[in-house]
Amino acid sequence: MDIDWLEPEATVRGSVIVVAGRGEHAHVYRRFARRIAFDGYRVAVVENDPAATARVIADAETDLPVTLVGSDSGALTALDLAATHPAVSGVVAAGLLVAGADAFTGEWDGELEIRSACPVHRGVLSSADALERGTLGAETPVATVDSLTHVQVPVLVVHGGADALSPAADVLAVTSALPDARVVVVHEGLHDILNDVSHRSVAAEIVQFLERLRLPGTPDIILREPAGALAQ
Repeated sequence: MDIDWLEPEATVRGSVIVVAGRGEHAHVYRRFARRIAFDGYRVAVVENDPAATARVIADAETDLPVTLVGSDSGALTALDLAATHPAVSGVVAAGLLVAGADAFTGEWDGELEIRSACPVHRGVLSSADALERGTLGAETPVATVDSLTHVQVPVLVVHGGADALSPAADVLAVTSALPDARVVVVHEGLHDILNDVSHRSVAAEIVQFLERLRLPGTPDIILREPAGALAQ
């Protein structure tokens, strides 16, 4: 199987495998892949096929970290693979689906509304070969407390605070079962959180996570303090 890796111009700092969501084709994540590659990571985007993704993991095995980034149903695929493949160093779970997630059965304009508010990404999704429309209404496995307790690698959970498909509160309740998790809820973010209006900030959070995987045990360089704490 030939793997189409996007190689960084700088020294390679690790490998990132992006697992697309329901019905999405790989080029939906082209902008995201370029941004991550710019920071020194080689990136491959795969459609949601666990067996094919496992072959890409094998192709990526090096002395550097291998991170899976999954969106929608791809997030659960990434978490499941991390629990069974020792080569995986960490996972980014974006737009994770949990019990109670709503199936969308409306028209295309409504699907765009819940996916992303980014006009550029909406344009990508509206292209003829971007995705299979209507797949957000398809039945799909969801993350549970039991399934997540088997994931022992570090996980960054990124979720939209206004995700109408998979409410953030339900996701937070389930992901509390992860042994090593960092959770980021994006204010007013929608379901396609890797490609929403805040995609630059989300990518920055992901790069920080990748750097922590590359140098485990090192403290955060950027510390967030409550407003007014430094003035006391």
